[in-house]
Amino acid sequence: MITIVIAEDHQALIDGIKLSLDYEDDISVVGEANDGELLIDMVRKKQPQVVITDIRMPKCDGISATKTIKNEFPHIKVVAFSMFDQSEAVNQMKLAGANGYIMKNSPLKKLVEAIRKVAKGETFFDDAITTLDTTSKEEIILSSREKEILRLIGEGKTSQEIADQLFIGKSTVDTHRKNILKKMNIHGKTDLIRFAVERKYDF
Repeated sequence: MITIVIAEDHQALIDGIKLSLDYEDDISVVGEANDGELLIDMVRKKQPQVVITDIRMPKCDGISATKTIKNEFPHIKVVAFSMFDQSEAVNQMKLAGANGYIMKNSPLKKLVEAIRKVAKGETFFDDAITTLDTTSKEEIILSSREKEILRLIGEGKTSQEIADQLFIGKSTVDTHRKNILKKMNIHGKTDLIRFAVERKYDF
């Protein structure tokens, strides 16, 4: 029997998934959560084989929750269940340790297939994800200066503050920021800051 915990901030969707999974003899829902913090607590109590989690949730998003779960329970499999098919969202979940990624508009049979595959130690990424970037951002080569600047961005420092701390010109910092954006395929200042903070780079 494959035990699972479902995390989704819309209770109606959880109820629908549970109702459908009742027809699967080898899958049992042992817990549910409507936010990331409750998900982590539920996993600690139930220690299921598989976790199905949304990405956008209150209190703690699915990315952060996945990192915590995989750090504490590396053997537990995590499948992202989301409306977002952007490569950034997919890659962030992959880097957090997710074993699969399913679109919410996919047929339920695909979710069932994902549950069974990850439970066996395989991975499952929805073929509906057309923007999947298979190159991990941690595999992208950044210069030592770019790594340093990315770390400082993650600490919330502005370009001018970074320039002052590193004794370089602000224009030089801005150039490095542009290079980082290009290498990591990130678009915009907000996404760069969020990525730097979420990844908590320790260079």
